[in-house]
Amino acid sequence: MKKIIILLLFLISAKSYSQEVYTSISNTAIYEFLDELANGKIISLNSAIKPYSRIYIAKKLKEADEKGYALNKRQKKELAFYLKDYGKELPGLQMNIFLGKHFIKKFSKDTAYKNVKTDLFYYKDSIFTLTINPVLGYKYFLNENGDNYHRWNGAEGYAYIGKHLGVYSSLRDNYESELFAKTQYLIQQQGGIFKFDGKGGDFEEERGGIIYSWKWGSIGILKDQFTWGNNYNGANIFSDKPPSFPFIKLHLNPVKWLDFTYIHGWIVSDVTDSLRSYKFMYGTRTVIYPKFLAANILTITPVKFLNISIGNSIIYSDIGVHPGYLIPVMFYKAVDHSLNTMSNNTGQNAQMYFDISSRNIKNLHLYTSFYVDEISIRNMWNDSLQSNWLSGKLGFRLSSFPIKNLSFIAEYTRSNPFAYRHFIPTTTFESNKYNLGYYLKDNAEEYYFCLRYKPIRGLTTDISYTDSKKGPEYVYTGTAKNGLGLPFMKNVEWQSKAVSVKISYELINDVFLSFEYINNFITGNYLKYNPEFYWGNTNTYVVGANIGF
Repeated sequence: MKKIIILLLFLISAKSYSQEVYTSISNTAIYEFLDELANGKIISLNSAIKPYSRIYIAKKLKEADEKGYALNKRQKKELAFYLKDYGKELPGLQMNIFLGKHFIKKFSKDTAYKNVKTDLFYYKDSIFTLTINPVLGYKYFLNENGDNYHRWNGAEGYAYIGKHLGVYSSLRDNYESELFAKTQYLIQQQGGIFKFDGKGGDFEEERGGIIYSWKWGSIGILKDQFTWGNNYNGANIFSDKPPSFPFIKLHLNPVKWLDFTYIHGWIVSDVTDSLRSYKFMYGTRTVIYPKFLAANILTITPVKFLNISIGNSIIYSDIGVHPGYLIPVMFYKAVDHSLNTMSNNTGQNAQMYFDISSRNIKNLHLYTSFYVDEISIRNMWNDSLQSNWLSGKLGFRLSSFPIKNLSFIAEYTRSNPFAYRHFIPTTTFESNKYNLGYYLKDNAEEYYFCLRYKPIRGLTTDISYTDSKKGPEYVYTGTAKNGLGLPFMKNVEWQSKAVSVKISYELINDVFLSFEYINNFITGNYLKYNPEFYWGNTNTYVVGANIGF
């Protein structure tokens, strides 16, 4: 047995050639550029699962560089710009930079990317790589209801050790003069664990991980954000709305046509365990119930540029970390049924989902994703008995046709009543009380349209219209007939119609300037679903600048 294990480790090591660390999904510019390249059929891309690793991005940029004849003038400049940063992941470079000063600068003959981004500190040799950069940002908001600001600061870095190990960390302190991302607010801004200060408050966000990788896979322990499901205005399978949480991640890509990802996460229930909580001299030690997430997603590429993804997940509690949910390839609802004697009150909360993305027609991205909380095939079409607790998304992006550098995006999302909901407080589809899925939650729909124009390298202009609606939140008791036959959007309890013009310019790598104008007309129960700053009909101006993410 020992010989077999040693042989397997040797085979993995022999084929290894790169380490992995992940690029923050807050860095929307590089993700947007890769999406644009994929729409032009210049590269192939599985955009259902994010974040991407730095080496994955580097390979995709290199793939585009080898097809430089297919890029227009602006795209070539964009490609050269991003290769300044991600080209450092490719072999042949040795360098030491501190505060902009080059102490060592060596390139092997096969290195094509000699113009590199200047970091605060960067070192690379054949064994060890280390990068450290600051994180700074500020946004100022002004409208009829007053003014607000959001500032953040910190540092981020990553390292590669040997041939297999990648380590990264990112810490930032945030302060908002009025909190825009409370759990009940229907805003896409990332949530946080706030220390309140009147209307405002601050929160810290730490992301990072340690990853062991080989040629066709990786395994790591991370605390980070991730999204599953193709989208241009919010994922409806797993979104980046909740604060990051720790998880084990396994990624396998043994052949070009198959990609598999599994995570096991430690999420936060925020439900107090009164029996384990106890008093001490100065107060009460509050203990919360542990809560876990197991999820997998398999992507098959039957033909190039067509990705079909399917997966399932489960939120579980009260049984500790269970070995049945540590097996990556399981259908977790069936595992749950074998453990809970088929009782809803005993069991856990399982989900299914699938995603289809096609870029087979040049310049056109067609996609759809579905999240299935519960469904009865027998009663699917019976209005009085149906339990179609689903969320669906359908959209397309038309790029550089008929005008170069201009894209049109259209997306529709609908979440039926009780999608993402659960009656047991320790097994809800939430972490820190933030929904893990679509930011509008259940009984909601949204139309999103966007014109995106990129006239020159680094400059992006978005003109968008978003119409969002939310119906009543029905009471979920978990009894036999509760939730059956509930109508979608029986009445509109809240609606937001927003027209936005946003201009963003990446001055140098990871340094952004931005301006946005938003006309937002909110009706209905905006006291519940919006911060006071956005109540009623507002014209909001947002000016921002940031270094890092």
